[in-house]
Amino acid sequence: MPVRAEHDRDALAALLRRDPVLHAYQLGDLDDFFWPYTSWFRRDDQVALLYHGVDPPTLLAFAPPERTAQLAALLTELAPLLPARLWAHLSPGLDAALAPWFRVDAAAVHRKMALTDPARLARVTPAGEPLGRTDLPQLHALYAAAYPGNWFDPRMLDTGQYVGIREAGDLVAVAGVHVWSPAWRVAALGNVTTHPRVRGRGLAGAAVAALCTRLRDTVDHVTLNVKADNVPALRLYDRLGFTPVAHYTECALTAQAVAGPL
Repeated sequence: MPVRAEHDRDALAALLRRDPVLHAYQLGDLDDFFWPYTSWFRRDDQVALLYHGVDPPTLLAFAPPERTAQLAALLTELAPLLPARLWAHLSPGLDAALAPWFRVDAAAVHRKMALTDPARLARVTPAGEPLGRTDLPQLHALYAAAYPGNWFDPRMLDTGQYVGIREAGDLVAVAGVHVWSPAWRVAALGNVTTHPRVRGRGLAGAAVAALCTRLRDTVDHVTLNVKADNVPALRLYDRLGFTPVAHYTECALTAQAVAGPL
């Protein structure tokens, strides 16, 4: 089967739910909240997503090791149809499938993690309160001071799944979500940070614990992505009961001229 656009959400969900942890972000993007910003491509039982809700668009393509070759074949066919500039999240080795068409820059290895040991999380005392749109100015100020360059979509505050900790009226720690889908029973944590002046006191862990408590009634899988060299974050999530389940590469892709036949 050649690569083709796929518009059937149920068909996509059936494929992605084979591994809901690996595909948590893609499952979340099936929701009405994100669906209008998505383009889906399928070849046999492999799926790639191009998400247009950010600039540049982001390509997501994940597969377990035993299926990487099939997904690489999809990307090889899809590459000439992709935008000239995009960001990509790719399972290991898939950047090579795009290399003939794109220059690969800023590649960094990340880990996908999933909450697998709730008992460890239960040993952390949760803290924080739900945040909403009225908290957006303080949230922007916190990210500017503690997490510059992070990807944050203010619309996610409308989910009610952002938790913040305040001291003397100032927002000093936050834990939120990139994906929250009760329909597909998955969540992906994101935008977790603590103000530099109060780091080392466990506030991020307390906010994550409070957020996970809020999530447990609506999802079966709580996941997150973290850079593989972010040792403090890896230690935090290990302490909270998260386990690495996969590696992937984030990178920038820029179209380059492809030599034609002689």
